[in-house]
Amino acid sequence: MAIATLLSFSVGRHTFSPKTHLPSATSSLKHSCMLTLFNTKKKPRSSNGYRRPISAQSNGDNSADGQDRIISAVCYFYPFFDGIQYGKYVITQFSPIQVLIQPLFPAIRVFKSFPFNGFLVFLTLYFVVVRNPSFSRYVRFNTMQAIVLDVLLIFPDLLERSFNPREGFGLDLLMSLDSTVFLYLLVCLIYGSTSCLLGQLPRLPIVAEAAERQVP
Repeated sequence: MAIATLLSFSVGRHTFSPKTHLPSATSSLKHSCMLTLFNTKKKPRSSNGYRRPISAQSNGDNSADGQDRIISAVCYFYPFFDGIQYGKYVITQFSPIQVLIQPLFPAIRVFKSFPFNGFLVFLTLYFVVVRNPSFSRYVRFNTMQAIVLDVLLIFPDLLERSFNPREGFGLDLLMSLDSTVFLYLLVCLIYGSTSCLLGQLPRLPIVAEAAERQVP
């Protein structure tokens, strides 16, 4: 019953989604952020030919102490919560996934309770964490990966808006796309958060290079 209620809240009421009902200015800002992330020229390598590494040390600019690990791990919940609606087919069909994310339902409900929550979190993470040199580069890099991952959700969202079949092959294709997006978000959440808690550096497919270019 809780699963059905949450999915009804997440899928049936689109008012929660910042990508669905944000004003045009907000949508333009997110699209501008996307263009900035993927069109920025690569930063020059250091004199010895290698980028400055991000390591899990106990101190220093690239530190990954207990607090840094927790902050970094929590950031990966943001794109997962923001894209939970893409799991509307997978969650209802596979009970193991239901059991896996069941503990997250209260937090997801709070996150979806206000239309602008997702965008406010986006601004907070970007300007308060990524652009704040008081945080270690380890934290800022992981936070930027989570942001880039969330920005990428613009693509399946635009596809759903322009291609919304009700039956047949088109519906099957849409279900496959949504399920793939959701499973990718789930894998990134598990891999990213677990790696951070262990003090390791996760590099997410597709988004790692874009995130690295944005972290000074």
